[in-house]
Amino acid sequence: MNTPALHQLIQRAQQHEASSAQLARQMDAQLSRLHPAIRLPSTDGLGVLSRFVVAYIEQVPEVLEAAHQVAREAGIEAQIKPVLKVAEQFFLQPPALMAGHEGLEGLLDEAYLAHRLVEEVNDRYIKHLGQPLIPLDTTVANLIAHQLIGEPFANQLDEAVHHAVDGMLDDASFAQDSVQAYRERLSDPHTEAAWQRWPCLSRQLGVELQLDESRAAS
Repeated sequence: MNTPALHQLIQRAQQHEASSAQLARQMDAQLSRLHPAIRLPSTDGLGVLSRFVVAYIEQVPEVLEAAHQVAREAGIEAQIKPVLKVAEQFFLQPPALMAGHEGLEGLLDEAYLAHRLVEEVNDRYIKHLGQPLIPLDTTVANLIAHQLIGEPFANQLDEAVHHAVDGMLDDASFAQDSVQAYRERLSDPHTEAAWQRWPCLSRQLGVELQLDESRAAS
């Protein structure tokens, strides 16, 4: 994984934000029209939302590198590395539909692609093995990012993820001995402990998703 290039790209986007405040303006405009399910603290909502976006972007290189490490140690690198490389390329060479998106605002779109791709890998492992490849739940963070990006563009990004994963992780991929052996290691305390440092990103930063509409209305 070319994590130095990813970090460099993020650093350049942060410098762009420092001079343009483009993301801050976008988040400020979002505050008044956020989906009611997204719950922010009563004070400093803009700051919390902006820090969520920055952390969501910054986490991508570490998550991809850690997922690659887990796959290598589990003996399933051949199945997982190509998928992770696609996520990496979403950052380094964004698809044509990302044209014109720059700075942290643009990287939010690319981070969403990468996080959703990892989520999709996890979903397929759950389907075939009963447990995820990595015990990392970005579902809530991804739903929040989806809302911030807005439809229909976020739906286009979801389609790009499905297109990238289809054919890479088919049924035959999960029939290999190395994958079956990893099933036995998924519940290993050492495997679980290695991922304990990845708390729920949205909860960690104070952004919650209230899916129970009856409670949200009360």
